[in-house]
Amino acid sequence: MYSVSAQVADLWRRLLLELGRVSGTDLEVVEHPAPAPLEQLWQREDKAAVFMCGLPYARGVAAGRIMAGHISVPRIIAAPVPSPPEFQGMPRYWSELVVRSDSHFATLADTFGRRIAFTVAQSQSGYAAPLNLLRTQPGAHPRYAEVVAPCVTPLGALEAVIDGAAEVAPIDSYAFALLARYCPGLSAQVRSVARTAPTPIPPLVASAGAFADSAAQFSALQTAFLQAHLEPGLRALMQALLLERFVLPDPATYEQLNVDFEESLAFWRQHKIASIVHPAFL
Repeated sequence: MYSVSAQVADLWRRLLLELGRVSGTDLEVVEHPAPAPLEQLWQREDKAAVFMCGLPYARGVAAGRIMAGHISVPRIIAAPVPSPPEFQGMPRYWSELVVRSDSHFATLADTFGRRIAFTVAQSQSGYAAPLNLLRTQPGAHPRYAEVVAPCVTPLGALEAVIDGAAEVAPIDSYAFALLARYCPGLSAQVRSVARTAPTPIPPLVASAGAFADSAAQFSALQTAFLQAHLEPGLRALMQALLLERFVLPDPATYEQLNVDFEESLAFWRQHKIASIVHPAFL
């Protein structure tokens, strides 16, 4: 989700392996590059520390309650606090609705009737957040002519706009900050015309049974994340990844994401978002 370039992917790899070393946990970094489906990664039973979008996490928690606990819900290790000032030292993010820098669009409404790119139907920033924002906008339905094919990652959505496959796309704000830092040639080709409301940022999670035989190992890895900003050997890597620190969020803070998403789905079942919708988003 946040490996927006080869350089950034290497920084994440180094940080995760260092956190494993500090905690005494034998970690293996498993590559899962786009277009590999994110849900395949989230369904793995050997996750030790994997970014998971808050929406599928919240929906998994809700489904587990409905099914009387028969669904395994991942355990939260920690959540990142991005360092750019606009994140205000909190584990939150939002979506920037971006258009090409050389386009004539000045507002989100200006893009209505054109094409919008989403990432995946399980994404908060790349699908649910813009759905929620779009239902509050005045104007006729459908909003767009087409919802283009799943772009999987924020980088994929950005490239869809740059390449002309879509006129507008939502971009995860933390990913956008990383893109501005490490891929300025790409990020400079787009600009934001709207921003969704802030919501809890994706946490790093472990599989429900990954540390079943060692609660101490889980605690050690979690502590390594929460104290990473205090470790001189980790601080430089975190600064390079635009991270202030990691915190332990209250899992309940993610529950509102599922409530909002269900309300959005109910609305968009009654109002077409686009004349042509890719099957992944039906």
